[in-house]
Amino acid sequence: MIELTQGQELTLAAEDGRTPTKVQMAVGWDHNPTAGFISSGAPPIDLDASAVQFAGGAFFDLAFFNNLATRDGSVVHLGDNTTGKGEGDDEVIDVDLSRVYPKVESILFLVTSYQGHSLEYIRNAYCRLIDDDGTELARFTITLGVRETGLVMAKLFRDGSTWKLRAIGTGIALKTPTDSMEALLPFV
Repeated sequence: MIELTQGQELTLAAEDGRTPTKVQMAVGWDHNPTAGFISSGAPPIDLDASAVQFAGGAFFDLAFFNNLATRDGSVVHLGDNTTGKGEGDDEVIDVDLSRVYPKVESILFLVTSYQGHSLEYIRNAYCRLIDDDGTELARFTITLGVRETGLVMAKLFRDGSTWKLRAIGTGIALKTPTDSMEALLPFV
């Protein structure tokens, strides 16, 4: 497993050198009970993982809590966790790289606060990429407070016949990915 830093890239390859055909992007977070003015009795923060596909520099399709799969079925959101409670991954998105529409050049992975909370209210936020054998290929941990309501965590993109992952980790003012596709274009 490789711990990525902001801007770092990784070519997708399993330990044996082969390119995985299926991966999962898993995200996790914990509510920070001491952040802001929220008391420990406040409701949990509802974060949502999303995967947004782009082709030719324009929006193509997405999978998120309100649209669980892309039209081609290559990207599937496995369910909405509205609290972030519990150990391990809070939300998981499956990506079948062999089924991604050929014109799709990149897939952005986002985490957004549906209720509009600043991401300063969370801690221990991460995204991790897992291959089809369950091996963690890479992890990107968010270590600094993010004042915005969303975070572009990473980008999966084609580089010739291979796929690469780039850690982004940049805050963005979105509550859902459909709020503004134009705001996502600089990351494509």
